[in-house]
Amino acid sequence: MAGLQDPRTRVFRRYAPWAFLVFAPMLGILTAVLGTAAIGIGLVSHRAGFWVGTLWGWLLCRLNFTPVRVAGTEHAVPGQAYVILANHRSHFDIPAFYGHWPRQFRWVMKAELRRVPFLGWATAVLGNLFLDRTDRSRAMAQLLAARPLLDQGISVLVFPEGTRSLTGRMQRFRKGGFVLALDAGLPILPVSISGTHAILPPGGFRPLPGRVRITIHPPIPTTGMGPDDIPALADRVRDIIASGLEPHER
Repeated sequence: MAGLQDPRTRVFRRYAPWAFLVFAPMLGILTAVLGTAAIGIGLVSHRAGFWVGTLWGWLLCRLNFTPVRVAGTEHAVPGQAYVILANHRSHFDIPAFYGHWPRQFRWVMKAELRRVPFLGWATAVLGNLFLDRTDRSRAMAQLLAARPLLDQGISVLVFPEGTRSLTGRMQRFRKGGFVLALDAGLPILPVSISGTHAILPPGGFRPLPGRVRITIHPPIPTTGMGPDDIPALADRVRDIIASGLEPHER
């Protein structure tokens, strides 16, 4: 009965016409058009093609009535490469961050996304990294292939949880991103992404408008650290990222 529906379902029933008749078609159109543009531009310049993705993310947030506020940008030095570690709560993390972080970076994403029309093709051309999550040793080797990007001053974003949280709460952190940071001798930039789970939770396509808050925390140097330091470092980074989330998201 309608009275027993959860609040999100009741709100979505009112938003569904916009979601399915406007937002979903525009998502497909923008992904096809801008993905094609990114491929063409990216074949000439990866750095120039990157900004097409920024436009894609920015437009999708506007089409879904989702303002994004970014705090702490002063903590990231322009031109400095970082291993960016962020929590992962929703597919909407991607347009929210991509559309509102105006500095060069590349994603680390699951290998299955490479096959997604236009989106996967464009991200591959632009030099993003794909991990085979079925083979841990191969995935680690693929992750360490990001080293040349970091050496060029381009940051790499890793979701250390490995996949989206089904509950909206943070999961345990895997060590890959930390190994990459230590291998490159570069600082880790912790990032908190809050609000996206309510906008587009896992398990289907039922987007809602909402507000996203992205918090950039002070970087953590890794110079002088070794493999034995990774567990404590992971706990520290996880606590920092949690501090930028709402209590129910931690």
